[in-house]
Amino acid sequence: MRILIVAATGFELLPFTRFLEEKFVRSGEYTFQKGAVQVSVLITGVGITMTTYALARLFPFQRFDLAINAGIAGAFHREPSLGDVVEVSADTMGDLGVEERDGRFASVFSLGLCDPNLAPFTDGWLHNPDREGLAFLPKVSGITVHKVHGSEERIREVRELYHADVETMESAAFFYVCLQEKIPFLAIRSISNYVEPRNREAWNISLAIENLNQVLIGIIQGFSGGIKEEKEPG
Repeated sequence: MRILIVAATGFELLPFTRFLEEKFVRSGEYTFQKGAVQVSVLITGVGITMTTYALARLFPFQRFDLAINAGIAGAFHREPSLGDVVEVSADTMGDLGVEERDGRFASVFSLGLCDPNLAPFTDGWLHNPDREGLAFLPKVSGITVHKVHGSEERIREVRELYHADVETMESAAFFYVCLQEKIPFLAIRSISNYVEPRNREAWNISLAIENLNQVLIGIIQGFSGGIKEEKEPG
């Protein structure tokens, strides 16, 4: 089985990368092998543009049985809580559009510039066709933005417009390319902060990364026959 792990930054995957280096055999610069399971790691860079380019450049030359997008996210509500890991089952591009004279945001779909039901979109949203996904993770909807929200007015507006649970900077790009290329995929995110007037002191990135990597390691262990966490004696 060929699995691709996709993240915006390397530090979000540091514990997972250490796990691969200890439990798998490196078979390429970014590829690791354990029996019939091959895991490749792709660090795309932050944001929609870099993620789209990295995936579109890779997929024509390498095919995967599963792609997993992993990273941190902001939550619009107090549930999920900081450090909780969730599966994003639906996403949309939250700031692709125009700002009207009165300051209101209008999406390309509401403006009629894009057909909201042109594949792979459904009513302007991108959905993971695997409805079951990971049974042990709560399912959430998300918006993907170029600029994360940090003012009360804009946060209120996007809450009312999308009723989304989380905000990221890459998920919709990942969904879009995987759907277009017909690559089975999962998107998992760990909550590092709440989407509120910007307050970095209230964030918990370290907890989010720790929990994200624990889940990611567990997923790969499931595919590779339950590799033990303890390092095997040499």
